[in-house]
Order: sequence, then C-alpha cells, then structure tokens
Amino acid sequence: MNLALFDLDETLIGGDCSSLWSAFMVKQGWVADPDVFLQQDAEMMRLYAIGQMDMTEYMNWTLSPVKGRTEADVAAMVARFVNEVIADRVYAKARECLSDHQAKGDRTLIISASGEHLVAPIAKFLGVNETLAIGVEKINGVYTGFTEGVLTFREGKVTRLMALLNQDASQLERACFYSDSHNDLPLLIKVASPVAVNPDAILLQHARQAGWPVCAWR
Repeated sequence: MNLALFDLDETLIGGDCSSLWSAFMVKQGWVADPDVFLQQDAEMMRLYAIGQMDMTEYMNWTLSPVKGRTEADVAAMVARFVNEVIADRVYAKARECLSDHQAKGDRTLIISASGEHLVAPIAKFLGVNETLAIGVEKINGVYTGFTEGVLTFREGKVTRLMALLNQDASQLERACFYSDSHNDLPLLIKVASPVAVNPDAILLQHARQAGWPVCAWR
C-alpha cells in the first residue's frame, strides 16, 4: 500500500482554514475585540508566508475565543463552518486526486499545521479518515486555549508522521506528498514523490530546481 499525504490549506482548499475560522468566529460573536483579533491574525499569517511565524504563539492567540467552551459546542460551530465556508472552497482537482489515490487503495492522510478541531471535520467532509494536525488541549471536555504535543509544523510534520509510522522510514519510499508551502519542505524532501500544488514563490523555485511536478489546482 502506498502512502498519499496531503497538506490542507491552499492545497486542497482555497484559503487557510485557521484564518477563515477566525473570521467565522468573529461573525458568530465569539471574539471580544474583532478588529484587534483579525489584525493580529493577518500579521501572523504574513509571518507564516515568509517562514517567520511562531506557531505556538499563533495557535494560542487563535484558540483564545474557544477557551472555556465545551468540546460539543465547538464541534457544532465547526460543523456549521465546514458547511457554510469550507464546502465551496474545495478544489475540484483536489477531490479528483484524492479519489484517484483512494481508488488505487492508497492510504490517504491529511497532515496540516492547523488545529485538529478544524482539520479532522474538514478531512471527514473530504472523505479522508486519517489526519495529523496540531493537538488542541481539552480538560474534562473543555478547551483550555492551548496546544499540546508536537506541533505539525515544518519539522514537526516529519516527527509526527514518523511516530504514526512507528519510525518505519521505508514507507516514505512509497509515499507522495502534495503541498503548497515552503514550510513543508522538511517533509517534501523526505518522500519519494513530492508534488508542489499552487506553490508559493519559494517552493516553486525549489520544485523547479529539483524537477518536482508542479500542479495548479486553483
């Protein structure tokens, strides 16, 4: 069985689900100071684009509106978010690619630097059962507003994936990884078949130099 890995944001869907969720929370009245919240989100995403984001800081900031809320309440709101915001943003070619891999019997997995409370429901909507995402801490079913475990960001994606694979690096010899971001280069260079999808400028340059396939799914 081959392994087909997919980034989520700007790869399978148009936009970043974390930022889209931030805007959705504002509309639902979950944010005390919407202007400051969205300005900070935009600034941190700018830093992400140039490879300078502190992911722990970003996650703690964007998780602040769910702090103290129950798992059930957040799940219900995320379900609305997926239906109202994400559903229309899924790239048709992304769905085709996922279907092709599943038809071949490949093990499909979405590995994302967004929170698991968003990634798992979006993956389910896409028909993907396995995900690796940033762990979001809950105590007694209530969100604390903090992350937990190794963050699936940059080298953290490799660390978490290898743990899932029981450190069996040979599985990467039968793996492909689709991503748009240069932040995913640590994992892209590990797999047998890296694919740049809607790549940012840095990844596009690297992909061209390395001879990787480049796809436009937008």
